[in-house]
Amino acid sequence: MPDIEIIARQFIEALPHSRALGMRLEAIAEGAATIAMPYDARLVGDPATGVIHGGAVSALMDTACGASVMSHPQAGFSTATLDLRIDYMRPATAGQTIRTRAECHHVTRSVAFVRAVATDDDEARPVAMATGAFTVERKG
Repeated sequence: MPDIEIIARQFIEALPHSRALGMRLEAIAEGAATIAMPYDARLVGDPATGVIHGGAVSALMDTACGASVMSHPQAGFSTATLDLRIDYMRPATAGQTIRTRAECHHVTRSVAFVRAVATDDDEARPVAMATGAFTVERKG
């Protein structure tokens, strides 16, 4: 079986938006991925507070969810987002890295189901939570 960490890193590096947002893989396991996005003033959505734009958080969560599906032993190494619901709980603290931990918790013949949590340094209070469905390309 190919090394899932190598595949996940290649997946993230191949996405122009992931590179532009500074995403980096922190952890990968079977069906789980943690991806971090460092604070960057170019991503601020509210100049008065310095809070990162929700679109950047959304991209981070979507990428982590996709990586968790790709690393699941019952899914393939290719996936696409079918549905992603994100509930924003609070603004991320300005100046802090945002990280998302995603878990692919169920895989059917054609769909993988994922849940994810985005946090900043205050891991007890999520910035956002997500649930999603992703395509599955079965391994041959």
